[in-house]
Amino acid sequence: MPEPEQPKGSGFRKWIVLLVIALVVGAAVWKIRKNTEEQTSQGQKMAAMMDRPVPVQTVAVQQRTMPIYLTQLGTVTAYNTVTVRSRVDGQLLRVNVREGQAVRQGQLLAEIDPAPYQAALAQAQGQLARDQAQHANDLAQSNRYEALFQAGVVSHESAQTQTAAAGQSGGAIQADQAAIQAAKVNLNYTKIVSPINGVIGLRQVDPGNIVHASDTNGLLVVTQLQPIAVIFTLPEDHLPEVLDLTRRGKVLTVEAYDRSGATHLATGKVLTVDNQIDTTTGTVKVKAVFDNKDGALFPNQFVNVRLILEERPNAIVIPAAALLTGSQGNFVYVVKPGDPPAELQDAAPPSSKGRRSGSGAGAGAGAGQQGATQNQPHNYVETRIVKVDLTEGAQVILTDGVKAGEDIVVDGQEKLRNGSRVIPRPSANPNGPRPMNPNRAASGVGANSSAPERGQQQAQPRAGGKQP
Repeated sequence: MPEPEQPKGSGFRKWIVLLVIALVVGAAVWKIRKNTEEQTSQGQKMAAMMDRPVPVQTVAVQQRTMPIYLTQLGTVTAYNTVTVRSRVDGQLLRVNVREGQAVRQGQLLAEIDPAPYQAALAQAQGQLARDQAQHANDLAQSNRYEALFQAGVVSHESAQTQTAAAGQSGGAIQADQAAIQAAKVNLNYTKIVSPINGVIGLRQVDPGNIVHASDTNGLLVVTQLQPIAVIFTLPEDHLPEVLDLTRRGKVLTVEAYDRSGATHLATGKVLTVDNQIDTTTGTVKVKAVFDNKDGALFPNQFVNVRLILEERPNAIVIPAAALLTGSQGNFVYVVKPGDPPAELQDAAPPSSKGRRSGSGAGAGAGAGQQGATQNQPHNYVETRIVKVDLTEGAQVILTDGVKAGEDIVVDGQEKLRNGSRVIPRPSANPNGPRPMNPNRAASGVGANSSAPERGQQQAQPRAGGKQP
């Protein structure tokens, strides 16, 4: 049989389809190869960046005497506060001090019109003179009647009457002397003096007004600022320890800091502990006294109080910002000179190894980085597990892990791992960068103190920090 006739142009269309398929396959292969090369290049660049020395800030581990203290909030209170009132009635003539002036005990503050009290004094003195003359006459009469009675001229009753009259006039003299003394006292009260050393507050009454001894507001308020007191509360759990120290005769030092807890204001000592615990809060009030020679403390000022319980000598101290927490516990990054050991280099990620192998674009980038840093001393970091004794504010006391004088990283840990190359720079702040949350609770007083019991601030890992 004859073969069926094929349509014209079918062979041509078949070749076109095959050509399109070949072009699509070739484009796909080329795209895949290009993406693979770009990923390889990016991985090498990232490896080069990972192996680049990281700038960090460091501080040296210190060995020094470390105070163990409790931190509480306190209120500055004037050591003495006196509301100066008038003790007599009258017109206020003048106020001899200005508001805010420092005054001494016995210094003249104000004057009240003394004229009425001078007149009362003169009247009492005149009465005394009259009664003294009368008493002299009565005394002479008594002597005469006594002589006449002895001679039998007058009766005994008449002699006794004259003697009683002399006694009455003598009693009037004593009353007149007391009235004179009272008039002098009232006259002295017209000059108002300061009862204490202190600072004058705002004036309550202006000159020209009539003042009374019964006025409630007073004329002036004098506040003693040197010395000055700080009242703060102490949890009852710490009371036995504090009382034990005070009963043994130890003078407990108290330091006052500003609201942020960063600026030291003054140093004083514990004066007394209140005689009862507040049942609503479970705390007891403690009063500390400060010399306040520079006037850094002011009444009703809120301060952070540090009650120092002991001084721990030769303590290993690091900033709290240097302490990190990982799966194996607390650790720090210690800066070591030279290149990292081979075992740390072998532990690096594969991409980083490829960068150090010196192939392709990564090798060129590595050569550029090495050329930029080859004149600088080489340093790397080593992960060091440490044991924390306790935390005191921004300082941490360690019992093991580092030695005094070793440099540790306080800023830049988020980019580090064990064996990372670093460019160390000494930190301007020996305590390290300030934490994000500036509020610090009271610290513990012993190695076995737990955070809830002592209010101890536990060191937290910085964001992004690598675990050991």
